[in-house]
Amino acid sequence: MSKKFFITTPLYYVNAEPHIGHSYTEIAADSLARYHRLKGEAVWLLTGTDEHGQKIARAAEAQGVAPRAFVDQVVQRFTALWQTLGIQHDDFIRTTEPRHAAAVQRVLTQLHGQGDLYEAEYHGWYCTPCETFWTQTQLVAGACPDCRRPVEELKERNYFLRMSKYQSWLIEYITAHPAFIQPEIRRNEILSFLKEPLNDLCVTRPTSRLTWGIPVPFSADHVTYVWVDALVNYISAVGYGANTARFAAHWPADVHLIGKDILRPHTVYWPIMLHALGLELPRAVFAHGWWKIGPFKMSKSRGNAVDPATVIGQYGIDAYRYFLLREISFGLDGTYAEGAIVTRVNAELANDIGNLLHRTLTMVEKHSGGRVPQPAAIGCAEADASLQQLAKALADQLEAAMQRLDFSAALGAVLAVVNRANKYIEDQVPWTLAKAGQVQRLGTVIYHPVEVLRIAAIALSPFIPHAAAQMWTQLGMSRPFAEARFDELRQWGATPPGQRVCKGAPLFPRVET
Repeated sequence: MSKKFFITTPLYYVNAEPHIGHSYTEIAADSLARYHRLKGEAVWLLTGTDEHGQKIARAAEAQGVAPRAFVDQVVQRFTALWQTLGIQHDDFIRTTEPRHAAAVQRVLTQLHGQGDLYEAEYHGWYCTPCETFWTQTQLVAGACPDCRRPVEELKERNYFLRMSKYQSWLIEYITAHPAFIQPEIRRNEILSFLKEPLNDLCVTRPTSRLTWGIPVPFSADHVTYVWVDALVNYISAVGYGANTARFAAHWPADVHLIGKDILRPHTVYWPIMLHALGLELPRAVFAHGWWKIGPFKMSKSRGNAVDPATVIGQYGIDAYRYFLLREISFGLDGTYAEGAIVTRVNAELANDIGNLLHRTLTMVEKHSGGRVPQPAAIGCAEADASLQQLAKALADQLEAAMQRLDFSAALGAVLAVVNRANKYIEDQVPWTLAKAGQVQRLGTVIYHPVEVLRIAAIALSPFIPHAAAQMWTQLGMSRPFAEARFDELRQWGATPPGQRVCKGAPLFPRVET
């Protein structure tokens, strides 16, 4: 039976258009899913949209439409972008779906029944953009400590989750499971936060203030707090309370991929909720960094968000995916600049990968009648063996990088093999061999970069799938690319001599500035 691997993205809040930050998480999740599928694992990639809450209600009101009509419009833009980017998700859940609402109500009913929820009056300050209550002492210059925007003074009755009851357990769990919160800097951040007493979490909103939410089953006067609603998607999508077999087959999640700005709900609220419900915790929560424009985080509220469709239209899908995954180590902040995209496209995609493919296939056409030549194990064995050894070591390097979710290092490992193959061509001077009539050696020298390209196409398939598939086609491989597997990275000589190549146009044309 195949090993299962369950990956989740956060639910994207649909109060405005998708931007690069959204697509970054989604591309990373898709690449991770494709990598594990390449290894033959039973992958389940879950994504979706978060559609309740006061921000949504106000955004709909501003446009003069009902909340449901508003979210339906915005969700279509997210799904269209994921389709453009080639995201292969296995489930797309919306928090307005009946299956999700039923699971949320089951969670609230259980927590209320076992005494983990209590009703009390709250008097404090509320930040609508963050959907969060704050005390007077937590405010910074009278504003929200997270987003620094104005807050409203509220006094209302709500239900609260007894967070303080589970604080000691959570500290012990995080300490005993160092891989639970990644990278380490985020784990340290949460442990530092947990040194202070935890406030109990308000899990409802009164219907006198908000009706756009999931009704609370034991109180007609309340709807569910949007963060509690959203977090439950990770279990509602895989059958919690409705399909025991399906839930057992998928849960726990192997990794929740999130942005660092939503670290606290995923590593404090969510584990406490799961523990109170008697459920296993996800094996890991990985919080990546932000994309910035200059010194500022890219965000809808700041008005500096970049439309992915514009960038894709200018540079292409694969260049867009490649840049986001390659430019920074996953977990760190990155600065978005068009000049950086051009540099990556020209230096690595065009000059390295694209150049190796085009020059190699040109040699096959010119010196071997358009068919992959038969290699011969004669002459310059050291150069041949060195290239073979580096190519066969790529599988281990990919595994090490992907275990750390270091997409940039994984792509860097592929580039190292590609660059060695380019140098191999320069060192072995096939054009000189052709003039001297050294046919056997020439065939060997041409075959080696062909074989490197086969390996590179498979290795690149999780990250730039469209371009990798095109490489496979140009190499003339008769087997469907979808059948390629990770273990083939360790097999040297799998390209059949005699197969006809199909050079075509350069895969990555240079961007002229």
